[in-house]
Amino acid sequence: MMLSGKISQQFCGLKKLPRSRDFRYFWGWLNAVFNKVDHERIRDVGPDRAASEWLLRCGALVRYHGQERWQKDYNHLPTGPLDKYKIQAIDATDSCIMSIGFDHMEGLQHVEKIRLCKCHYIEDDCLERLSQLENLQKSMLEMEIISCGNVTDKGVIALHHLRNLKYLFLSDLPGIKEKEKIVQVFKTSLPSLELKLDLK
Repeated sequence: MMLSGKISQQFCGLKKLPRSRDFRYFWGWLNAVFNKVDHERIRDVGPDRAASEWLLRCGALVRYHGQERWQKDYNHLPTGPLDKYKIQAIDATDSCIMSIGFDHMEGLQHVEKIRLCKCHYIEDDCLERLSQLENLQKSMLEMEIISCGNVTDKGVIALHHLRNLKYLFLSDLPGIKEKEKIVQVFKTSLPSLELKLDLK
């Protein structure tokens, strides 16, 4: 009887929901926890496994080199030799990845494609960090940035450091104000890049 009394007290407490501002703070805090980098984990399991765990924990998908299927379930990450599964593509649609988690990408050597779509926490510093990673400067071939409201010209222009980038699609990015400047920067720095813009 005592136990059921405690449980009912807990349920009564749940009826008093916090204001939406408190909810936002809570989700922001929780997403920051999901993005926290564990350098010991990276050392123990390798960069691709640790980055896969981070991305899936945040709601993104990964595809491994030589595989067609996207990995979307954290609990079904492949097991076996740690160096067998190399991330080739990332689809971060509707995920909560944020800048503090981008150190997970530092050791990735095989990522060719990244899709950032409706990523509310993606900001210029994320794109700047990504473009500074030497391995990604070599391996990245395709990138899409769609409906990421905190991205501005500054972040997009930083991507010109991805020297092997062949395709870049930018859509629904209200923070971009100087389309002509972006086109000129990429025309000069990456002349073979196919740049597609769907911006207002």
